[in-house]
Amino acid sequence: QVQLVESGGGLVQAGGSLRLSCAASGTIVSINPMGWYRQVPGKQREMVATITSGGSTNYADSVKGRFTISRDNAKNTVYLQMNSLKPEDTAVYYCNAKYVAWGQGTQVTVSS
Repeated sequence: QVQLVESGGGLVQAGGSLRLSCAASGTIVSINPMGWYRQVPGKQREMVATITSGGSTNYADSVKGRFTISRDNAKNTVYLQMNSLKPEDTAVYYCNAKYVAWGQGTQVTVSS
């Protein structure tokens, strides 16, 4: 059973940066599409960024130019570098291995 463990969330001021990490059990990161999603209370979970096994990336329009998804196959870890953070980025961020597993989520809070 694949497990995903997120870390790196926290409280940051607007304009600041955070880097989220998602550590996976096994070698799924290198062979499976991976992604970051976020959810705020009362709203649907939304895609933030995805990366394929071939390295192709896709971003939500709201984070393009500010967030970068990457992965380290040797460490079985996916990252989300978040720069120029805005209060509207406040959410619980979840790591996803497509069709396989979700992480438990990590809270990101951006103060104005």
